Amino acid sequence: MTSDNDSRSAALVPSESAVQRLDSRQLDARRIVRHDMQDARPADAFRDLRTQLLARTDSRVEVLLVAPVARGSGGSYVALNLAAAFAFDETRQVILVDCNLRQPCLHQRLDVEVRNGGLVDYLEGRVDNLADVLYPSGLARLTLLPVGTRREASGDLLGHARMRGMIDSLRSVAEKVTVILDAPAANASPDTRILATMTDCCVLVAGYGRDTPAAVQSASAVLDPQRLAGVVFNRVP
Repeated sequence: MTSDNDSRSAALVPSESAVQRLDSRQLDARRIVRHDMQDARPADAFRDLRTQLLARTDSRVEVLLVAPVARGSGGSYVALNLAAAFAFDETRQVILVDCNLRQPCLHQRLDVEVRNGGLVDYLEGRVDNLADVLYPSGLARLTLLPVGTRREASGDLLGHARMRGMIDSLRSVAEKVTVILDAPAANASPDTRILATMTDCCVLVAGYGRDTPAAVQSASAVLDPQRLAGVVFNRVP
């Protein structure tokens, strides 16, 4: 039997029936992993990361933060592909939230037309219905919540009670759900520290050969050590 609460939560996820899926060429051009890649190494790397995160949380990871050490470390690349890897599971719903208010990019990577606004518009009260700012991504079981109206200064927007309430709503969209927050650079924005308090675990992304050990250590200090799952090195040869 489905409860009224379950029905309302499920209604948040947009229908995929009329959405054109990204094909293999489009996914490859966007550097998004798929389960049937000819070179399986990228997909296997993100599958392995997914498995480690689930093992660390006894399969109960619902809200995950991905934050780069610095701008250009590849945080959005890792967040998007980790979301794609979680969505390989046909029993799981995945929601990818772009929290880079100054430099959003996920809607462009996924070629999503942001018609009704996004995260900022919802948090500022211009959009009342959360479902209106959730968009099909072109990947099965993966939904995007884009930034919408860009903000150069986030103020207290991401720490507002409406943000925490939104995260709670997203946790309940399905029996198995993973919400991935694509956060700003840990060394450049206080937003990352705020967002981390709403998550079950955090992943830090370091640019291989780019971010120094001191920079990684400084970024790690921003996050709660109890929530920090580890550091992912991006662009490893």
